[in-house]
Amino acid sequence: MTTRRTRFAPSPTGFMHIGNLRSALYTWLISKRKDGQFILRIEDTDQERKVEGAVDVIYQTLAACGLTHDEGPDVGGPVGPYVQSQRLDHYKPYAEKLVAEGKAYRCFCSKESLEAQATEGPDGQNTYGYNRHCRNLSPEEIEANLAAGKPYVIRQKMPLEGETTFQDLVYGEITVANEDLEDQILLKTDGFPTYNFANVIDDHEMGITHVVRGSEYLSSTPKYNLLYKALGWEPPQYVHLPLILGTDGKKLSKRHGATSFQDLVEEGYLVTAIVNYLAFLGWAPGSDTREIFSLEELRQVFDESHISKSPAVFDYQKLAWYNAQYIQAMTAGDFKAWLKPFSDAFFGSQAYDLDVLAEILQSRMETPQQFPEMLGFLKETTPYEAELFNNKRQKLTPALAKEILDVEIDLLDQLPDFKRETVHQALMDLGPARGWKTGQVMGPPRIALSGQNVTPGGAIEIMMILGREESMKRLKAGQKILADYLASHPQA
Repeated sequence: MTTRRTRFAPSPTGFMHIGNLRSALYTWLISKRKDGQFILRIEDTDQERKVEGAVDVIYQTLAACGLTHDEGPDVGGPVGPYVQSQRLDHYKPYAEKLVAEGKAYRCFCSKESLEAQATEGPDGQNTYGYNRHCRNLSPEEIEANLAAGKPYVIRQKMPLEGETTFQDLVYGEITVANEDLEDQILLKTDGFPTYNFANVIDDHEMGITHVVRGSEYLSSTPKYNLLYKALGWEPPQYVHLPLILGTDGKKLSKRHGATSFQDLVEEGYLVTAIVNYLAFLGWAPGSDTREIFSLEELRQVFDESHISKSPAVFDYQKLAWYNAQYIQAMTAGDFKAWLKPFSDAFFGSQAYDLDVLAEILQSRMETPQQFPEMLGFLKETTPYEAELFNNKRQKLTPALAKEILDVEIDLLDQLPDFKRETVHQALMDLGPARGWKTGQVMGPPRIALSGQNVTPGGAIEIMMILGREESMKRLKAGQKILADYLASHPQA
């Protein structure tokens, strides 16, 4: 059996987009499931779009996700170079060979003449269709143009009739009419290969057996196969992946939120959660109903026959759910280490207890983006009214809440330390001593500390996070709100 060889061939044009990363993941899984090789190739022939540092981003992203490549620009290999701009001497000989065999031709048409052939499409945009003007130039006309130094591209001669059919492992058999295929450019006037041409040459020379890419390339695949046929080579197997859409049904873009791997990590999504979620964007593991898979588990169960034809929907809420599962599975130490940069940024110069914060958040949070909503009260309380202390279920009234806070404030002021065990025991002892239920003991201080009825964590945890000075300041502010209220509402 032929060893599977797949390649991930990104262009260094910026950050790693979610769609690119999913392609990398599926490409890696398709090869590694069969113990094949995963090759990294950098396609940088479009020099105008190249972004400084983008290649390093590609390396860092693949490494972070565990998608180790067997061959590539940084690790070498037997069929390098693995950067297209370093392979320019590989392409022209093949193009010239096709010209010599009558399968391609030099096209001297200027940009202006091509634009003059443009027709207006149904969307109001100009459609550029080439009329094959140079396809049948005489040898004398070609020589005259060359002697005059006229720039030219090399185009492939596409068949003018019949059909081209190929088999895709996801979408099945695809057939197109050859008359719909334009004579594609192989080499541009600057000597650089076009994307399609370079792909075919590189994939063949690198022994790629499976080409994995987005379904938007389905319409280009007949061109690839006709080029393989012209060169006398066996085409690879194709695996076209479904589009990724936003929840609004439109192609995923920045308007939906963070769409690059780096942005998602900076927002607090764990790499393992991102990879796990991306695996399910267009694939399902058959009869296995689990949703949580490690990369190694994905490698064992991934089967390209289970890739869907339908577009996948990137749902940030679902990604957040995945993130929560991985957060809850972390050790307490790992969670604290991961949480600290986000909580430091959130609290700024304000002191806080990381241990207690981590304790109350690990089972509750999905991403640090929830900090303002969940923890905003820790930075400052919003104004609140004394009526907030009314609680029929706990039989709390502003008057009883004031009585409880008076006692608790005096008690806390006299404690020798503000450690969790000390504070907890002191407050819990009040219940039996005063005939108060636990909810009555803990309810008023939580409201005074937070300015709200519902909080992640109770009064003790909030005090431990805030510290003694800030806690006492807030408790006394609540005490004053209640005192002012009762002064104006003596019957409350």
